[in-house]
Amino acid sequence: GIFEMKGVGLVEVENPSGLFLSERPKDASGSVVIATQEGTRPMLVELQALVSQSYLGSARRMALGVDASRVSLLLAILEKRAGLHLGDQDVFVNVVSGIQINEPAIDLGIVAAVVSSFRDRPIDPALIVFGEVGLAGEIRSIQRAEQRIREAEKLGFKRCVLPLRNEEMLRKENPKKLKMELIGVSQIGDVLGVI
Repeated sequence: GIFEMKGVGLVEVENPSGLFLSERPKDASGSVVIATQEGTRPMLVELQALVSQSYLGSARRMALGVDASRVSLLLAILEKRAGLHLGDQDVFVNVVSGIQINEPAIDLGIVAAVVSSFRDRPIDPALIVFGEVGLAGEIRSIQRAEQRIREAEKLGFKRCVLPLRNEEMLRKENPKKLKMELIGVSQIGDVLGVI
């Protein structure tokens, strides 16, 4: 459960996703909404990245709320597989609200936020992202995709970038149930074109 401290004590938060997204900037580059799972509960949280020219001898890498080694790995994949030159850029990644996320489904969100900040182009505020990124730049399927999408639909999100395999399975199992536009991607280059 997620609780908030109020004057009467700890009170359960009925809609954690809504709380985590309440102060989200709408037109800021480097900001993306990711769909994550905490146990069996889907949650939407904002993930931010800031990419800027480094003026030190070596570029800094800093991550809050996500594994710093995973961020470094994803930056290397962006360099090698997508041709983005990030070696001379400081990169800062933060999960808003102080949440710790340790699941590979946030990989695609980290990639999207970094690319958005690097190119200084905001991501559509009605878009959510999730998926695992492999070392070859492939986008791998994740668990509980439908639950994540349903949570996003409740909050008014209209589009979702997700692994192609998840998208194909959802269309096969629920061709009429989902209202959201699903954008399946199989390679990291596909993601760059969408965001």
